[in-house]
Amino acid sequence: MTNTQSQHTSDESPRSGPRAGRLDAADYARNFCDAHPPLTPAQARIESERCYYCFDAPCITACPTGIDIPTFIQRIAQDNLRGAARAILEANPLGGMCARVCPTEVLCEQACVRNRHEDKPVEIGLLQRHATDAHLSEQAAGSGAPLFTRAPSTGRRIAVVGAGPAGLACAHGLARRGHDVVLLDAKPKLGGLNEYGLATYKTAGDFAQREIDWLLSIGGIEPRCDQQLGRDFTLDALLADFDAVFLGLGLAGVNALGIETPPLEGLRAAVDFIAELRQSDPSRVPIGRRVVVIGGGMTAVDAAVQARLLGAEEVTMVYRRGPASLSASEVEVRWAQTNGVTVRHWAKPAAVLGEQGRVTGMRFAATAEQGGRLVETGETFTLAADMVLQAIGQSFVGDPIDEPLDEPMGASIARVGGRIGTDEEGRTSHPRVWAGGDCRPGGRDLTVEAVEHGKRAAVSIDAALRDGTLTASAPVSIPASTPASLQEVQRG
Repeated sequence: MTNTQSQHTSDESPRSGPRAGRLDAADYARNFCDAHPPLTPAQARIESERCYYCFDAPCITACPTGIDIPTFIQRIAQDNLRGAARAILEANPLGGMCARVCPTEVLCEQACVRNRHEDKPVEIGLLQRHATDAHLSEQAAGSGAPLFTRAPSTGRRIAVVGAGPAGLACAHGLARRGHDVVLLDAKPKLGGLNEYGLATYKTAGDFAQREIDWLLSIGGIEPRCDQQLGRDFTLDALLADFDAVFLGLGLAGVNALGIETPPLEGLRAAVDFIAELRQSDPSRVPIGRRVVVIGGGMTAVDAAVQARLLGAEEVTMVYRRGPASLSASEVEVRWAQTNGVTVRHWAKPAAVLGEQGRVTGMRFAATAEQGGRLVETGETFTLAADMVLQAIGQSFVGDPIDEPLDEPMGASIARVGGRIGTDEEGRTSHPRVWAGGDCRPGGRDLTVEAVEHGKRAAVSIDAALRDGTLTASAPVSIPASTPASLQEVQRG
């Protein structure tokens, strides 16, 4: 994928600000198509035959959802795509999306034993996509029996708040077990991060909604969009109406730069920029000629690359530490550089520069590490820009769950590390409330980990409904620290 500039931008004033329509229609179509084309059937068969089908395969352990990778790959080699899809979706109901967006290079593919004998692991992510795409296409065409059927109704009702990866996985797991689920989300569409927070070129063709259509086809899930906790309903109201509640609230807050940020045109949060692009015709999304992206994670990469694809002439990612501390993977960083993004390290924001209500640049302070601490060196530099995107992380907004509950079983939900404290199964300090995804502490804020949280919570809720522990009077014990297996690995 390459970025193509329209010729009419060359005489534009450097202070004219962001604007839409910088490219021709053909350029937008080319720049925002699928970044990584799927495997052909012949390519999939050849790639699947590279797998050793290991016993006690390390790739399974490296997958947060525990997909039986050798089994699904062997089924692809046998031309049994339905069986391959079942092996994937049994463990990960959002296996199609995860095949597109998971950093497989640091998960299953890094663990592939092929790495010991040659440079190239088995293309697990592309094979997973091959199998799941085949099944979803079959279902969309109305052919083939469903992979999963719903258990007989239990008559129990569970509210799932947040229709991102964790909430969707939890809802699907509960519905399969016969429970009735009401799925509430503040956005107009279901999907959370999958719908609003990923680069368009990663999930081209409205894939997020096609996967959700398949997930809802299990039955027993009632979606309610434009419903926000704390605005349209309360946790107390849910506990009065439902047997249990799952909170998949995500991270709604955007971390501040730590400096004064005047209201200037061209200064905005990267997550808002990405969401607008996901919900709009790319030709209608304004972009600057010179764009600065502050941050070093996946969101920063997605924003920077898409800025280039929209027609920005210069895009610079600035990160306050060195390359080893970037939370974006090496593959993602190389992808940004391949698309013309300049990556600068060891610099932190010092001032936003503007004139006449518009951003004109950013001043940065050079940084260094001394004794394990980040310090300023005293040097500064300035980057001219007519657009600055903030991508320095998001934070949990807990106001809607911080009020004490009316029920005698629990006070307000306990917090750990600023997020919702849970045990390994996702149970909170209240015996009828579970939580998962990014609103839980620890982890790497990955789609696949959020899916595992939702999957585990569904199993736990079902067990509590069946064995009577749901109405236990004693609050659940929450660890004071996150288990080592889920500890935060991103470095700020």
